[in-house]
Amino acid sequence: MPEGHTLHRLAKLHTERFAGGVVRVSSPQGRFAEGAALVDGRVLVGAEAWGKHLLHRYDSGLIVHVHLGLYGAFTESPAPLGDPVGQVRMRMIGSGRADAAVYGTDLRGPTACEVLREPEVEALTARLGPDPLRRDADPDRAWQRISRSGRSIGALLMDQSVVAGVGNVYRAELLFRHGISPQRTGKSLSRTEWDALWTDLVELMRIGVRRGKMHVVRPEHDHGAPSYATDRPRTYVYRRVGEPCRVCGSTVLHTVLEGRNLFWCPACQPS
Repeated sequence: MPEGHTLHRLAKLHTERFAGGVVRVSSPQGRFAEGAALVDGRVLVGAEAWGKHLLHRYDSGLIVHVHLGLYGAFTESPAPLGDPVGQVRMRMIGSGRADAAVYGTDLRGPTACEVLREPEVEALTARLGPDPLRRDADPDRAWQRISRSGRSIGALLMDQSVVAGVGNVYRAELLFRHGISPQRTGKSLSRTEWDALWTDLVELMRIGVRRGKMHVVRPEHDHGAPSYATDRPRTYVYRRVGEPCRVCGSTVLHTVLEGRNLFWCPACQPS
C-alpha cells in the first residue's frame, strides 16, 4: 500500500498540472460515473493529502476523495489520452495553460473514489492522527495516545488514528534507526524517544516526497546487500528476514503483528 509521501507527491503533481483550470472528469469503468458528473467541467482549486488520503478540491465546494488502498494507482500521461486500458475508475484531463503541456491521469483500483462535501471531509480528517508531512501537524496529539497505551509501538505507528501516513516500510525502518524494539509498549517510550522518532519521520517522508521514493538507509550503511526487489529502496530490515543486519550482522527476524508483517533486528532493537 502506498505510504503518505506518495499521496503528498501526487497532491503536489495534480495541483501543478490541473489546478486553476477546467478539468474534464469521467469514469470509463462506470463505477464513479455519478461522482464524475458532479465535478466534470469544474475548476480544480487544488489537491492536498492527509495521510494516505488524497483530496481534490473543486470550485463548487465538492471534494473528490481517493484512497489508493493496496492496488490503486494513478497513471499520468500528456494529453490527448488514448482509449482507456483496464478498469479506469476515474479519468481526469486538464485544460492546461498557454505555457505548459496538457496532462491527463487515469485512476485504477482504488479502495475509495467518491465525492464528499466539506463536513464529510472534516469528519474523515478528525479520525486521523497528525500527518508528519502537513505543516499543521501536532506530534503531541500522537504522543498523548502513545504514552498511555499498552499496545506495542509497532502497532501504534501503523494505526492511522495515531499517526497518519505511516506504512510498513517507514514503521520498520524508523524503529530500526532509533534502536527501538517494535514490541515495546507505547507507554514504555520516553518523550525524548518519541520526539526523536517524529523528527526523523518528518525528514524521511520529506525525502520521499522530493525523490519520489523512500531513502531510509544512512550513507555509512548504504552498501552491501541489494534492495529486496527491483526498483525498491535499500532497507535495514524491511523484507530482509533471515538476512544479516547491515549494522551488526545479526539475523533479521519476522513475525506478524496485528495482521501485518513485522521485521526487526533483535540485537540492534532489544526488547
